[in-house]
Amino acid sequence: MFENVISNLSWSVVALYLFYAVIIGLIWLFIHDVMQKHHSIQRNYPVIGHFRYMFENMGEYFRQYWFAGDREELPFNRATRAWIYRTAKGLGGLLGFGSTNDLRQTGSIIFVNAAYPMLEEEFTDVPSVIIGPDCEHPFEAKSIFNISGMSYGAISAAAVRALSKGAAGAGIWMNTGEGGISPFHIEGGCDVIYQIGTAKYGVRDEQANLSDEKLRLVSKHVRAFEIKLSQGAKPGRGGVLPAAKVTAEIAEIRGIPAGQVSSSPNRHKEIRSADDLLDMINRVRDVTGKPVGFKSVFGSEKFPNELCDAILKRGIEYAPDFITVDGGEGGTGAAPQILADHVGLPITESLPLVVDVLADYGLRDRIKIIASGKLVHSAKVAWALCVGADFVVSARGFMFSLGCVQSMQCHKDTCPTGITTHSKYRQRGLVVTEKSERVKGYAHWMNYEVNALAHSCGLGNAREFKREHIRIVQSPGVSLPLDIVHPYRAQTKSA
Repeated sequence: MFENVISNLSWSVVALYLFYAVIIGLIWLFIHDVMQKHHSIQRNYPVIGHFRYMFENMGEYFRQYWFAGDREELPFNRATRAWIYRTAKGLGGLLGFGSTNDLRQTGSIIFVNAAYPMLEEEFTDVPSVIIGPDCEHPFEAKSIFNISGMSYGAISAAAVRALSKGAAGAGIWMNTGEGGISPFHIEGGCDVIYQIGTAKYGVRDEQANLSDEKLRLVSKHVRAFEIKLSQGAKPGRGGVLPAAKVTAEIAEIRGIPAGQVSSSPNRHKEIRSADDLLDMINRVRDVTGKPVGFKSVFGSEKFPNELCDAILKRGIEYAPDFITVDGGEGGTGAAPQILADHVGLPITESLPLVVDVLADYGLRDRIKIIASGKLVHSAKVAWALCVGADFVVSARGFMFSLGCVQSMQCHKDTCPTGITTHSKYRQRGLVVTEKSERVKGYAHWMNYEVNALAHSCGLGNAREFKREHIRIVQSPGVSLPLDIVHPYRAQTKSA
């Protein structure tokens, strides 16, 4: 009994000390808030003013679960995310009682179904497309839908490994992003496209110039090279990797000092004109024997017109093997909001623009087109094919397949799902063997559904899509065929 009294007394003392500690803490916070000059609300409403900032931060996360409608959120709404999660898990895209997609909204996509769609025995295989057929080592690309550039450093080693293994299983390619190639890109055994960013990570010499020797070494592991001029997340600005993410391993791969901010220039210092761009494309192609193209966000017809003029003057053999058209709404990377919000044409405008300019110059067959920019759904992929793209790539779609919950913390190294963080603890949640199967599943079912749309339009496979197979809503209740909105262009210019 005596021991119980002592025990109760001890807990009473602890509780009393805790009470005094809380009171002292609140008094200190009250004095701090009244004295500080940075926040008006805290100065006028000490202590309770902190709840305002807490609720503001929490609101971003609670809205997606409790308040926002299934098709209201940006950059990707709940309906889209849920569809990707189910698709990646192989659960199918079935629904009951009707769609919540409002086909009256301007810009909505409506496919023109055939009165007599294809029977299963009439389906045809999707033909592969050769990129760089005249190169020493052309690339036979078999999949329509592939993985866009995400750098090791911006995403974790576990994420890269899962993407690589999943891509190999699905028979698709993955793009390295501008951060160079790592052992994790190679270990899965998939086809890899190497992206040469403005800092030339992984293929640069000690003066940060493009190195032919390193190009040859890298070319042993990749199928093609992509020169990055700009990307949708931040057109006109180079990439930035915070110092905390520049580990010794990443520094070695990129050829930079460890523990320091990794910043890319706004552009390639060697490229000031269309002729300069063609010079670099042909240099890389001559050194490696692999197909070479470039990635860019487009703001008008001026740049593609100048490029095509330069190609016709020099000869069609100097043309890039492909162009990756990134919409201004694309990009996974951390970016200044002003650039992400207001710079660069969206893919709905830039893709038909580039396709039509190439057609004007008679270069459409020579140069393959890869579309990028929030094309994470099979209907959007099919739309891009209707416009004239040869391939579609996605980064954020595959991030969702890895388990991304759109927490918007990609730039903070605090990603809760282990995708964009180097925290070993958080990476525990990303089990490579499990997530690689979801990457594979997402890619497989995306390609499957794009073909299903083609079959409903009376086509044998998705590569037969044309502009007349789709309509675009102009206003509620009014839609027009895509070939009326964006008429086909015949060759009008020549050397």
